[in-house]
Amino acid sequence: MAEIKDRENALIMETTKGQVVIELLPDLAPGHVARIKELTREGAYDGVVFHRVIDGFMAQTGDVKFGNSSKPTFAPSRAGMGGSDKPDLKAEFSNANHARGTCSMARAQNPNSANSQFFICFDDAAFLNRQYTVWGQVIEGMDNVDKIKRGEPVQEPDKIVSLKVAADVK
Repeated sequence: MAEIKDRENALIMETTKGQVVIELLPDLAPGHVARIKELTREGAYDGVVFHRVIDGFMAQTGDVKFGNSSKPTFAPSRAGMGGSDKPDLKAEFSNANHARGTCSMARAQNPNSANSQFFICFDDAAFLNRQYTVWGQVIEGMDNVDKIKRGEPVQEPDKIVSLKVAADVK
């Protein structure tokens, strides 16, 4: 596994395609990192599908309401329309580049509408800079992200099997 400098600010994501390690960036987006860690520690992301995956662009997941394949509220046709029961977040835009492996929050048109959904960039997406909140960077397992099934919506989607804060993993 990749060397994790700060286990409290790293995530270990098991997907149906393999493990992905994400370094969190609390200096860039403290509110978003806190939310991601809060939902992670609640187990909210476990079982959530990658509902929108566009080749050459990004893989989107994190709809804990309609996108969790292990919950009775799972609705594949609605995945991507929900969030958590927590309030939306205030934007924390930065000059960070949306490069390959960047983790950023999905949102509606309102810049302050991010909640639980996020995406991982397959390639450079600089056109998103200063419009979406960057909160993390894949430091290992990008090859597994590359294997995630494409679609909009995805038929029989891949999912997050489990998401853990590295400090919580023995």
